[in-house]
Amino acid sequence: MTYDFDTMPERHGMDSIAVDWIGRPDAPAGPKEGFSAIPMWVADMNFPTCPAITDAIIRRAQHPLFGYFPVSEAWYASILRWQRERNGVADLSPQHIGYENGVLGGVISALNVLCSRGDTVLLQSPTYIGFTHALENNGYRIILNPLKRDADGVWRLDYEDMEKKIREHHIHATIFCNPHNPCGRVWEKEEILRAMEIFEKHHVWVVSDEIWSDLLLNGHRHTPTQSVSPWARSHTAAFYAPSKTFNLAGLVGSYHIIYNDWLRERQMKEASLCEYNSMNVLSMHALIGAYTDTGADWTAQLCRVLSENVNFAYDFIMENADGVTLQKPEGTYMLFLQCEDWCRKHGKTIDELLKRGTDVGIAWQDGRLFNDPFGIRMNLALPRRTVEEAFRRLKEYVF
Repeated sequence: MTYDFDTMPERHGMDSIAVDWIGRPDAPAGPKEGFSAIPMWVADMNFPTCPAITDAIIRRAQHPLFGYFPVSEAWYASILRWQRERNGVADLSPQHIGYENGVLGGVISALNVLCSRGDTVLLQSPTYIGFTHALENNGYRIILNPLKRDADGVWRLDYEDMEKKIREHHIHATIFCNPHNPCGRVWEKEEILRAMEIFEKHHVWVVSDEIWSDLLLNGHRHTPTQSVSPWARSHTAAFYAPSKTFNLAGLVGSYHIIYNDWLRERQMKEASLCEYNSMNVLSMHALIGAYTDTGADWTAQLCRVLSENVNFAYDFIMENADGVTLQKPEGTYMLFLQCEDWCRKHGKTIDELLKRGTDVGIAWQDGRLFNDPFGIRMNLALPRRTVEEAFRRLKEYVF
């Protein structure tokens, strides 16, 4: 079956931050008169979700009772199958899996077990803004281990700086984003293994955000952090969700994979303390509908569409935006532009560049939120003709 990735759904008035918040103080500015806004900031997709999900929700909603319920065996079985078939995870059991309202909540629950408030946590930068807010709001200090770009422009882990920061700041926990948001790197096994060897050497526990692991571009493959070594398996709490893959953030529902009994039991206890980290019955059925053969086929088609959008956007920037540099993303649907050289060549600030875009309806995202003073993040999960229109405006009015 061929799914519809060509239609831009009407999202105004349908509970969408991506379109309804444009023009607010905490969002991209609205466009000038004569231009429509193109939502390229919030990390959700402008595509209808997989029909197997809506079918599953409708079937359950047709039953008129929504009382207390147990987590179904089908929920666990769906995750086991999805992880086995997509990521080659053959040794996973239901006992290793647990529900989380969201990945960020699970990250904080794990850190609360492994750290004391006020402890320092290592993050790579550019850094997902959700990590920054969640850690600061919960009393943790952040030390950044900046990624560096090699001669080919590829983002790489800086292992020397990583080890230096761990030693200097007595760090015992790190958040690892795999694949990386906002840079789009899909870390290779050898890269992850080398980082794990440093973490093992210095007794650093790992909290791995793998929410983007299904959204792989141009044939790249995801390597689960826990799979690279016995030490990584027993010292990592990994977090996944169907929400990013299938555009289900509004339903709420994620899960963890933790093999270490000591860590898992304490993490689950920590997550339970608010009495709110509990599953929604419709999100349970949504995951079951998503993690099916239909969902896998839909995801494969989605990744082809995203790959084509990324390839187009990358080539366009390389040809039409002298001074803007970027790596072609290997995963996610986010493009992270490096605009320092462009700003210097044209005598513009990053604020002026951002405004040139938002004035003509390009609702893109300020990279300073990700600890990059000249970065801009762009969401490419839109129909191709909408992406082309956005880049036409960038060429004509912005770059």
